[in-house]
Amino acid sequence: MADPKPEAPSKGVNAAPASTPAAPSNMVRAASLLISLQLLSRLVTFAANQLLIRFLTAPLLGLATQLEVYYLSVLFFARESLRVAIQRHDRDAASAAAQQAVVNLGYLAVALGALVSLLLGAMYSATMSEETIRVTPHLVMSLYLYGAAAMVELLSEPCFVLMQTRLQFGTRAAAESIATFIRCIVVFGTAVWGSRAGVDVGVLPFALGQMSYGIALLLVYLASGYSLAASSGFSLLPRSLGKPSDNRFFFSYFDRPTISLAASMMAQGLLKHILTQGDTLLVSTFASAEIQGVYALANNYGGLIARLLFQPVEESSRGYFSRLLSEPAARKALPDPSSKSASKPSPAIVEAKTNLRILLRLYLLLSTVIVSIGPFAAPVLLSLVAGRRWAGSGAGEVLGFYCFYIPFLALNGVAEAFVASVASEADVHYQSVWMGGFSVAFATAAWLFLSVFPLGAKGLVLANIINMLCRIIWCGFFIKTFFKRHGAEFGITSLLPRSTLAVAVGSLATMYQLDVLGNAEAQPIKTLVKITALAIPMLVHMIFFERRFLLDCFRAVRGRRAAKP
Repeated sequence: MADPKPEAPSKGVNAAPASTPAAPSNMVRAASLLISLQLLSRLVTFAANQLLIRFLTAPLLGLATQLEVYYLSVLFFARESLRVAIQRHDRDAASAAAQQAVVNLGYLAVALGALVSLLLGAMYSATMSEETIRVTPHLVMSLYLYGAAAMVELLSEPCFVLMQTRLQFGTRAAAESIATFIRCIVVFGTAVWGSRAGVDVGVLPFALGQMSYGIALLLVYLASGYSLAASSGFSLLPRSLGKPSDNRFFFSYFDRPTISLAASMMAQGLLKHILTQGDTLLVSTFASAEIQGVYALANNYGGLIARLLFQPVEESSRGYFSRLLSEPAARKALPDPSSKSASKPSPAIVEAKTNLRILLRLYLLLSTVIVSIGPFAAPVLLSLVAGRRWAGSGAGEVLGFYCFYIPFLALNGVAEAFVASVASEADVHYQSVWMGGFSVAFATAAWLFLSVFPLGAKGLVLANIINMLCRIIWCGFFIKTFFKRHGAEFGITSLLPRSTLAVAVGSLATMYQLDVLGNAEAQPIKTLVKITALAIPMLVHMIFFERRFLLDCFRAVRGRRAAKP
């Protein structure tokens, strides 16, 4: 018997209330465009990395990963909470005043980024050992370049948030595609030049590539933003929005409610970033540079699906749910939460519930495929792509174990995207407290699996799974409470594809029992064929028993593409 299906997409997806600011078609269009963008960018980056990896050692890759964490940390602290708050900006996005307000808010990220870049740069520089600086050419210069690159990219933030609020995703697609292509050329070109000239360039190619990425991104956004500003009557520079006595604006430039929400999210963002990048920080503390490089390689390949598919869906769904549920009428509260006879939920609540269930169900189905096939296919594919030198270093085994982490990463991403879209300031503070507890649990698990039971990089993956599981459970309780408060029930257990999950577990156990990786190093292609043959029954079962749900999703997507925005 087929598993119980969630509400059909055709009922909730096509019935957007007229009052909602954005139709579901925008989410589908945004997700499709961002997925296409990520696919193109990652494929270009992937191809360049396969060529570049021949010129790298594990210690150099580990150091490059540390510098990237510094760069991403600057960007995260400077702009992440502002981006979320601006997406929930409730003013008319089409007016020149509203667009000027958004541009002004973007400059807060630039100012904050300058402070964070100097602070984190000084902290990272202080932790560098003299031995590392001595044996790694241009390491200090590369650190400075990464900090400058972060500031250059932040200069494009006013134009970025403007395009996001106007749902002009084509600009982002063009900017990131061009910037990624240029970065790959610079990184690979510098590394090849150094190799042929006999010059040890260290991690300088990565720093130069990141700087070129930021410059290209800024130029594309400025060109698009200047054209829009000229036609709409606002400025790309900060401009006063009202009198100093107007309580709506802070210093007459910045929207006070948006800043207040962003400030509330800042503390949570700090904890979230520590949890997100904590694996790299812990590896740098407990592991050598070579082990860091092995983990970085497994993490980069293992996270490829998350960056290609999950991240674009999370970004577009966060904006979609924010707009769909932003109006008071859309989030109609029950007159009496203790009353047994609850009023009917608003159309927007029903639509949000249906679309969230669809996303979670699709993620669960994809996760069953990844978990049942990935642990066996990943090591073989890595040996073919990166070479036997890297596969023999243990990265293949770590990559196979990483496949068990991907489903938790996916479910947490979409769940936290929904929470960020609807949470009040009080909810954000409450979540921050729990996130602090999760960070302690994560650090404890990492210490346990890295020091007490020396599982290496596998132990770090296991600690990440525990961390994500805690966050998923919290988000699950929040989501159930949110929908119940607004007159709708959200059943979580009914999302599980039980029969498909059972067959996937059986397929996984069969492959372990048959030891399909026993002769993988000598016969990788034959091993992949064997894995594919063993996985086909599970895929056929999933397609057959989930055919109604998959067809409904396919028809909904086709309908959205055909519909006018």
